[in-house]
Amino acid sequence: MSRRVRIASVNVNGIRAATRKGMIEWLDEADVDVMALQEVRATLEELQTALPGWELVNDEALAKGRAGVAIATRLPAVEVRRVLGPEPLDSAGRWIEADLDIDGERLTVVSAYVHTGEADTPRQDAKWAFLDAMEKRMPQLQQSSALAVVMGDLNVGHRELDIRNWKGNVKKAGFLPRERAYFDRFLGRAGEQVAGVDGSSGVGLGWVDVGRAAHGEVDGPYTWWSMRGRAFDNDSGWRIDYHLATAALAERVSNYRVVRAPSWDTRWSDHSPVVADYAIGH
Repeated sequence: MSRRVRIASVNVNGIRAATRKGMIEWLDEADVDVMALQEVRATLEELQTALPGWELVNDEALAKGRAGVAIATRLPAVEVRRVLGPEPLDSAGRWIEADLDIDGERLTVVSAYVHTGEADTPRQDAKWAFLDAMEKRMPQLQQSSALAVVMGDLNVGHRELDIRNWKGNVKKAGFLPRERAYFDRFLGRAGEQVAGVDGSSGVGLGWVDVGRAAHGEVDGPYTWWSMRGRAFDNDSGWRIDYHLATAALAERVSNYRVVRAPSWDTRWSDHSPVVADYAIGH
């Protein structure tokens, strides 16, 4: 008999600040079993202090106070991997995989924090290299684990539905056609040729965007809003936080939701948690 495993992903925008502002109170009510965290900006010891009682694995950025990813679980990971691609790929603090044994089934969870990028600069070059490495790694994950989910702040709005002001962002990092084409391939039918929005052609990998599958053809629901102006109040946001699941795992999902704060001043991050329930175990 499978059981419900509640999995959340959230860019915490600094774990210490998030826990001071209300993350712990949210966790007390959320009944989460597994969390993928991004932009942690903390050491393992600081994480353990912020999230007592959780099993924690992390990957810190090389620069102190920057990036950082972690996975928090209610049971220890069986195996952990922190290498996404060959050196000198800038993936420190941006990619961590953990295998969990849940009632006799293996579940692989990934916390990923893709570079923000900046069009036509070296910052964007780092983003291209990271997305290239993801495209190579994701089929390997599928081969090694039928039940896998890549989560996190992937810093790309895949479709026009994913950004309120998409027309004003087509030449900006986060909505560049070449960036979006990666997601065309990630989510395209497995093994089939996929036409990218940028005119490229590549092989579909067959992953499922759990959020889009749950909500259908609607605007958003958005997961990030600028701290500037009244973006949150006006819901002028971006959907850049994802659960990307293998096809086998996507068949087991229910109750996907974006946990939007009730008001601007009750937010504990500029991102909202994305949460879904998965049926795991024999």
